[in-house]
Amino acid sequence: MINDIKQEAAERMEKSLEALAHNFNKIRTGRAHPSLLDGLKIEYYGAETPLNQVANINVEDARTLSLTVWDKSMIPDVEKAIMKSDLGLNPSTAGEVIRIPMPMLTEESRKGFTRQARTEAESARVSVRNARRDAMGMLKELLKDKEISEDEERRGQEEIQKLTDGYVAKIEKSLSEKEADLMEI
Repeated sequence: MINDIKQEAAERMEKSLEALAHNFNKIRTGRAHPSLLDGLKIEYYGAETPLNQVANINVEDARTLSLTVWDKSMIPDVEKAIMKSDLGLNPSTAGEVIRIPMPMLTEESRKGFTRQARTEAESARVSVRNARRDAMGMLKELLKDKEISEDEERRGQEEIQKLTDGYVAKIEKSLSEKEADLMEI
């Protein structure tokens, strides 16, 4: 029973860590990476369609992304969507290929992205703590219903706290790596 609670808490904490990694991918560094465009949606035959479903996204070099749009009539719409996004990118079209050069990051934009990364990390920590709180509540409920002893509850709480500490440490490590990546020139 305690193992089930611990397993459920671990799964929720793991999902928080995965969400943090996904959110960190959206924060752009100076390097070109296809995941920068993951959140972009294009109006395609009346439906909002993710960019990666209407175009092939490649890394041309360290500072340039190239897109090959499958439906050539969509090229202007894709260009417009990239310009309207809050990524600060300026695509240029050369025939059937859209090239997106990554602008150099200024000190100010680096600090802004670092603040954003810290905010994302804090929300992941809160999510992990919520999973811990819920697991602890379940243990208290089992104790109240006399399904486990006080010693088992205490042992379960210690295990869940160790699990929480481990995930918080992983979040901190991920944040420090992202900050180092952002501050790298």
